[in-house]
Amino acid sequence: MAARREAPALALTLLAAAAAEAALGGGGSCRGGLGLRPGEGRDTETCALTLTLEHSFELDDSPRFCKRGTLAWTPGPEPGLTLAQKQLSEDERNQLREVAARDGLYRVRIPRKPPAPGEESSTEYVTSFVRACALVESHLSDQLTVHVDVAGNVVALGVVAVPGTCRGAEVEDVDLELFNTSVALRQPLPAATPETAAFIRHLEQEQAQRAKNPQEQKSFFAKYWMYIIPIVLFLMMSGAPDAGGGQGGGTGGGGGRGGQVRPMRGPATPGVGVRRAVHTRVPAGGRPTGRGV
Repeated sequence: MAARREAPALALTLLAAAAAEAALGGGGSCRGGLGLRPGEGRDTETCALTLTLEHSFELDDSPRFCKRGTLAWTPGPEPGLTLAQKQLSEDERNQLREVAARDGLYRVRIPRKPPAPGEESSTEYVTSFVRACALVESHLSDQLTVHVDVAGNVVALGVVAVPGTCRGAEVEDVDLELFNTSVALRQPLPAATPETAAFIRHLEQEQAQRAKNPQEQKSFFAKYWMYIIPIVLFLMMSGAPDAGGGQGGGTGGGGGRGGQVRPMRGPATPGVGVRRAVHTRVPAGGRPTGRGV
């Protein structure tokens, strides 16, 4: 009987231990995001990271923040960001109206990462603000933008009232009870990287192709020398007779200058034109003799 009573108790103990391990994130499949340790700001059912959104209605430079809602960030290839907010109390609505009447600022903040248990006092925050009058006249309609770095840490927070004008319009209390907020998550885009591996593969393929076809590595002259040399020899041989003919012609012209014909002028006869020529002959070794015609 004692053994039968201990069996259900043991089963309950094992179930409780398993539930505690699941709550701490041990052995689960939820990973990544903000460098969290098991159990830090993590919702095990949706694998979401939770960040507390706080706001302040103070006029001085020492704001006192209180909780406005909770941001739930689901990391992954397609990350999602949702916001759950509470309704403003009557005191908060009065404080917001007072700050708006004095043209003060409405401040919001979130932690850079979910704080671990016992580390709330040393948590780092990112803060943003908007004119309180713009938030009141927009009927609590605003846009929140959360910027994170590559490590998943929050680096900036932006808040904008829509439409964001301050014209002194009257707003009823019913329009200042619930926030109408849209949230967006901005992550850094990966930079373009050079395709080094593809370039190396292309070079290797070219080297392998050249190794298979060594003929492609020869120069132009090495490939077509059997055509270039005959053409050069033909041009050299066809130009030799032209040079010899030119020299012979020059010699003949020099010999032709040996005999000259010189016109002579005589007494002019009226009405008759007389033309005389003197042929000069130079015998070998003698004096030149001439005869007029």
